[in-house]
Amino acid sequence: MLNVIEVFDVIQTDPATGRSMWAGLTGTRKALKRDGHALDPKAMTYCPAEWVDERGYFNTELVRQHPRLWGI
Repeated sequence: MLNVIEVFDVIQTDPATGRSMWAGLTGTRKALKRDGHALDPKAMTYCPAEWVDERGYFNTELVRQHPRLWGI
């Protein structure tokens, strides 16, 4: 069984268009709330716990080395 953790994309609103867009960050609920980011519950997914760093965000180096399991 995989050790997975719930993560969310940080979503920002483009002031020019009003459209939601990914801010380039993905992290745990706790990390996003701590750092003042709004999270979109619809942008939730799961990833291996090893991909999340000590701050609660994706470790991009580990993510790049492995395929996205949730893309299957």
